[in-house]
Amino acid sequence: MAAIRYRIEPSDLAAHLFEVRLEIDRPAPRDQVLSLPAWIPGSYMIRDFAKNIVTLSAEAGGKKVDVEKLDKQTWRCGRVLADAMLCVTYHVYAWDLSVRAAHLDQTHGFFNGTSVFLSVDGQEDQPCLVDICPPKAAPVGTWKVATAMREAKGSKGAAKRHGFGLYKADSYDELIDHPVEMGDFTLASFKAGGITHEVVLTGRHDCDTERLCADLKKICQWQIDLFGGRPPMDRYLFLTMVTGDGYGGLEHRASTALLTSREDLPWKGMQGTPEAYQRFLGLCSHEYFHSWNVKRIKPARFTPYELAEESYTRLLWAFEGFTSYFDDLCLVRSGVIEPAAYLKTVGDVITRVERGSGRLKQSVAESSFDAWSKFYKQDENAPNAIVSYYTKGSLIALALDLKLRGDSKGKKSMDDVMRALWAQYGETGVGVPEDGVFTVVTEVSDEPTARWLKRAVTGTDDLPLASLLKSLGVSLTRVPGQRPSIGMRLKSKSGKAVIAAVHEASAAHLAGLSAGDELIAIDGLRVSADSLDGVLDRKVPGDRLEVHYFRRDELMSSVLRLSPAEETVKLMLAAKPGAAAKRLRKAWIGA
Repeated sequence: MAAIRYRIEPSDLAAHLFEVRLEIDRPAPRDQVLSLPAWIPGSYMIRDFAKNIVTLSAEAGGKKVDVEKLDKQTWRCGRVLADAMLCVTYHVYAWDLSVRAAHLDQTHGFFNGTSVFLSVDGQEDQPCLVDICPPKAAPVGTWKVATAMREAKGSKGAAKRHGFGLYKADSYDELIDHPVEMGDFTLASFKAGGITHEVVLTGRHDCDTERLCADLKKICQWQIDLFGGRPPMDRYLFLTMVTGDGYGGLEHRASTALLTSREDLPWKGMQGTPEAYQRFLGLCSHEYFHSWNVKRIKPARFTPYELAEESYTRLLWAFEGFTSYFDDLCLVRSGVIEPAAYLKTVGDVITRVERGSGRLKQSVAESSFDAWSKFYKQDENAPNAIVSYYTKGSLIALALDLKLRGDSKGKKSMDDVMRALWAQYGETGVGVPEDGVFTVVTEVSDEPTARWLKRAVTGTDDLPLASLLKSLGVSLTRVPGQRPSIGMRLKSKSGKAVIAAVHEASAAHLAGLSAGDELIAIDGLRVSADSLDGVLDRKVPGDRLEVHYFRRDELMSSVLRLSPAEETVKLMLAAKPGAAAKRLRKAWIGA
């Protein structure tokens, strides 16, 4: 019998409460300390999950045990009699419809272990048993369970696949890395790399699961082959919450939690691969790639995770940026999308990065380190102050891949970098030191390439993508937009046009407009978030507009001079590439 046992039950669906009972056979001889993580791996922001614990009590041998709260996420249970089992019961409020926490209502239940399972100080390496119980409410008698956690075979009350009952984990670290979905979900499956992959869809949808599984099979198989043809898990789950408008994903060691709009899923009779569906496949590809890159190849700073406080690393550009490069590259190289669709996606990423002046002020190494305070806490000035280690990190990976291919005449690529990282760090379990990626690139290629990468990572210069792409038979052009630029983003708030962000050095900035201003009229005519584009369509760069707006409750006005249209980056296959470029391009994206 495991020394640490949990029992979790959806105790009140309407109140969104899980009841958790924790049993410790051998509590600390003096005072036993319990704690809940402050953040969840993969999402680098302090979230204080313990704030959702509503009640907490303890007893041993039928007698109440005093509990003292030490800080926002830590409790100390008083001394218990020798050989007595300590039992702690608590209720967790679960009303966060995201991939990071827990959610419970009459339609389903979902939780990450970081939100519901207290850690037993000093016994984190002990095996754990988890009894996942069904709700007592009558309408949910057909609920099933989906989790990558192993069934506790051989134990009394062991769960059967997709059933309630006992599950097990070898340690607390493993326990919190297996999210759980329960409800009347749709279940589909496919095999890749010799193991079963399950797709779980919660929520109303009309998804063509056969098409989805066929595409995911190609994606997963390509990634498995990239890393050597052997999956790093025994089975894998895509736990997907389907909503009217949602997007997000979080990686785990043998599963991923996804949030998507039902409009992004494929439907029966759908032709081709629409952009919305490609976006969802890219999300699935991204989280699956994390099975290697971040779940097993991970920064030394994350081995082990310190979940009570921030864990700083300058390497997120390699773990999120490299993954963001391979997620879409995988789609084209596995045959799920055409090269033209892939190049459009890359062009869109370049456009987004280049439109933010923050890229000229913050490096991706700095962005990685500041994830806790800046990237995950973005405000209205974010485009002018920070750069995304996801998007620019993916462009650095693209540039490195093109450079490796070009310099080696096709003998080396980012594939080799990832395989070397896997061999040195993923398969060994050794954390990647802060300079470890540069060392691997030196071994795969040479020291000048590693120095080039370090400059790209620690500097703020734009990347030489046009010349690198040209060497592989791809042209990069910048196409002006159809309307002059005002340089601000509006949001509709209770029917009002409110400025969400103002870009540095833009027409709006030079006119003195600021985030939070409520736009009222342009040239004496009322304007809304929906009508602004129509106004700009009738103007040309250099036109002067009189703008009226409220700042706080004071009416203000400014004269704004329109800037030239913003440019969009377009990538296209060169019609007549040279023989060498054509060969390299085919090896890169199959074109």
